[in-house]
Amino acid sequence: MSPPTPDHQTFEAGDVTLQSGRVFRGLQIAYKTFGTLNADRSNVIVYPTSYSAQHHDTQFMVGEGAALDPSRWFIVIPNLFGNGLSSSPSNTPAAAYDGGAGLPYPDITYFDAVQVQRRMLAELWGIERVALVYGWSMGAMQAYHWAALFPDAVERIAVVCGSARCAPHNRVFIEGAKHALMADAAYQNGVFTAPPERGYRAMGRVYAGWALSQTFYRDELWRTLGAPSLEAYLETFWDRNFARRDAGDLLAQFWTWQNGDISANPLYGGNLPQALAAIRARVLLMPGDHDLYFQVDDNRLELPHLQSAVLAPIPSDWGHRAGSPVNQPADRAFIEDRVRALLAS
Repeated sequence: MSPPTPDHQTFEAGDVTLQSGRVFRGLQIAYKTFGTLNADRSNVIVYPTSYSAQHHDTQFMVGEGAALDPSRWFIVIPNLFGNGLSSSPSNTPAAAYDGGAGLPYPDITYFDAVQVQRRMLAELWGIERVALVYGWSMGAMQAYHWAALFPDAVERIAVVCGSARCAPHNRVFIEGAKHALMADAAYQNGVFTAPPERGYRAMGRVYAGWALSQTFYRDELWRTLGAPSLEAYLETFWDRNFARRDAGDLLAQFWTWQNGDISANPLYGGNLPQALAAIRARVLLMPGDHDLYFQVDDNRLELPHLQSAVLAPIPSDWGHRAGSPVNQPADRAFIEDRVRALLAS
């Protein structure tokens, strides 16, 4: 039986010098597009992926009648490095990055990711300006990077459950999930020698306590997903959730997430207020009001430094998952209404 035909395309970026100074040979972005680019290239929306997600996990937000409507907009979903489709530990030969010296897989920043994403838009379609960068979680952090690094090229960003810099408490949450995965016996000398089955389950159980709110569990909202008990919910939705991804890929994206900072580059030299003030795009900040690790206060502290921004917390008991409203029509309606208003501005 022949393998299924991929539903995405690949941008060959060639040899790329990363922010770390290391060279990544044959760097690739997997991407999917929706809609048609108009004649003056003014209808472009970039929709980067989130942690461990691939485009088919996030494309549910794209559809006719939705805010991300392909009958009006040309929507590009670039898969973030480390997600198993774009260049990742799981699909890249060591010769692409070790220089024959046996070096480990390189750390890749959001800075690296959006630089290559912008190159892709310019080289494939001649796009120099985008109407909107929309993203949730790690996708939201990429949206922030787009606006800070290319202030003249980005008209609007929608930051859904994300921030301009990974907060200290957010880093601690990631440490817990990361070390649960690495505690598996299959993790030896910095690499996984086999799929970490117990590690995947442990990571899922840790993650379940952070991705949803206390109210979600107190009110047993997991029953709305068809789970007859809390244990059934954890088994069905979390025990195998991360096993669909390569464990090395998960660690690579954790590094990117923890080191996310729009000011950590030569443009801003670590000065976060300066990086925020340089953003000329209209900014829509939509944290989840019950999010435990991308908190409303993170965005509230960013707000005074932004030239044109609105803070609109999502009123939801779904915690961080409020920003990925697969099963939450009220959350989706809240997000869609505000993104439509942003696009109309």
